[in-house]
Amino acid sequence: MCPRAPKESTLSRSSPRSSPRPRPGPRSSPGPGPRSGDADGLDRLNRLTADAAEAALLSCCGSRRWARLIADHRPYPDLDALLAAGDEASYDLTPADLAEALADESMTGHPPPAETGVGSLAAHTALRAAHAAYEQRFGHAFVICLDGLAPDETLDRLLTGIRDRLGNEPEEERANAAEELRRIARGRLTRLTAPGAPMPDISRFDPA
Repeated sequence: MCPRAPKESTLSRSSPRSSPRPRPGPRSSPGPGPRSGDADGLDRLNRLTADAAEAALLSCCGSRRWARLIADHRPYPDLDALLAAGDEASYDLTPADLAEALADESMTGHPPPAETGVGSLAAHTALRAAHAAYEQRFGHAFVICLDGLAPDETLDRLLTGIRDRLGNEPEEERANAAEELRRIARGRLTRLTAPGAPMPDISRFDPA
């Protein structure tokens, strides 16, 4: 899916819609997570100050404009409304917003799958080489949503995904990366508002 051309956001306070930063190494969404943001978790996000909400939302997507759009249009009545707002904010990302979000993925990184056995060690070596080639070609981290995959499937999915996308033209790959970021952000928003989920450490986010 290609991101829409930059435009003024159509998010509305009066009718929130239903549907989203956290080192070298491929950036991906953590594994399967329940789609179960509940009233308590969502209420907690709705009650945060604007700065605290923006900081928490930056853990889902590293674009400040994305986080501000979602924080500014609280409260959300349910998880579907929050996810829809996240989707719309993702579609509204400008090229500069997308670059900021991708730079954040590079900076914060995500641990690759655990190395177990000779075959796995070889696959990790291949993954590191493919990731380096990807960054050299496109100038940003490789991002892919792995929600719903079993842990023993993630390494193969990462390798296949990065190899398949290495041949893309830069403009096409930016569109792919934007779509993966949107999907990743949806999973992170769901986990952020899940029952008993801890709030992310917001100390590393500087106020704008």
